[in-house]
Amino acid sequence: MFNFDFYNPTRIVFGKGRITDLNKHIPQQARVLVLYGGGSVKTTGTLTEVLHALGDRVVSEFAGIEPNPSYETLMQAVEVVRREKIDFLLAVGGGSVIDGTKFIAAASLYDGDCLSILKTRGSTIKQALPIGVVLTLSATGSEMNNGGVVTVKSTHTKSAFFSEKLFPQFSILDPTKTFTLSPRQVGNGVVDAFVHITEQYLTYPANAPVQDRFAEGLLLTLIELGEKALSTPEDYDVRANLMWVATMALNGLIGSGVPQDWSTHMIGHELTALYNIDHAQTLAIVLPSMLTVRKKAKREKLLQFATRVWQLTDGDDDTRIDAAIAKTRAFFESVGVKTRLADYGVTTIDEVLAQLEAHRMTALGERREVTLDVSRQVLELSR
Repeated sequence: MFNFDFYNPTRIVFGKGRITDLNKHIPQQARVLVLYGGGSVKTTGTLTEVLHALGDRVVSEFAGIEPNPSYETLMQAVEVVRREKIDFLLAVGGGSVIDGTKFIAAASLYDGDCLSILKTRGSTIKQALPIGVVLTLSATGSEMNNGGVVTVKSTHTKSAFFSEKLFPQFSILDPTKTFTLSPRQVGNGVVDAFVHITEQYLTYPANAPVQDRFAEGLLLTLIELGEKALSTPEDYDVRANLMWVATMALNGLIGSGVPQDWSTHMIGHELTALYNIDHAQTLAIVLPSMLTVRKKAKREKLLQFATRVWQLTDGDDDTRIDAAIAKTRAFFESVGVKTRLADYGVTTIDEVLAQLEAHRMTALGERREVTLDVSRQVLELSR
């Protein structure tokens, strides 16, 4: 296990009806911008609850943040922030709204070309507006971390950025707000959390039994809850545990002190930017093939995964590894997320490889061994 620091200042406010607690966590004199995506926060009544809880504060709204938040749309929100002298941002939605709000928080106070935030992966961020979150979708873990991903439509570029200035001050997690999600959103959330965990777990041994067991416990919980979350959409306990798993999957804890991969995510980002495939769908496409192509490099952890997560103990090592990968693919399919490029109408991989090369994604993975040639093999296997 490597040396590491773990820092996370986000306060989690968890449970039914906790939106009323907004009044405790936002300064009374704040000028608040409430940010959200489509109309679901209105039709479900969540927005009404939020506005009521904000009381007599000065409140503005910004709607229309996309499922893959675009730089172009977010810069419109930056204009609102500056014009209305906003000093507190409240994201109401899932990971895309939260990611977009993080970008807005930094860009609103940025001195220079805001594209630089993305080009430098956030390293040039010196200050940001304070952020609060009301979570409505369990998936990305953005409610308790300091990163985000934004798409620049004009260049089909999907870029990640990070800064300690971007941790939400608080996040309200009310599992009942997920009851009205579509099956597609729920399935995507399960897959997203699953792959977040595996990208921090399926690497190579690092003498980190605490992190390994923690990751395995989260994966087992997702496997147990995945189909239940779809078949019993108003089961509070199921949705509460799913929400907490997704948060814990990417708040930095299970990845502290251990090697991490993220090659599946990087390839997935290119698929989203080019073809507008849902983020989780791209992960479901890429991960099984990535594990297959990199079986040798990941052998020890894949065997551990097979035994501890999928309870596969019969057969030789190669048989168990192949079975574990097959079970992972089947699990994604069981929650309604297809796992082949052809399922999404993608018939060529050359454009994806060209984007990977253009964005210098040519040495990915825990040991930087995922070259363009390896990515080609992965995408060929994903057809």
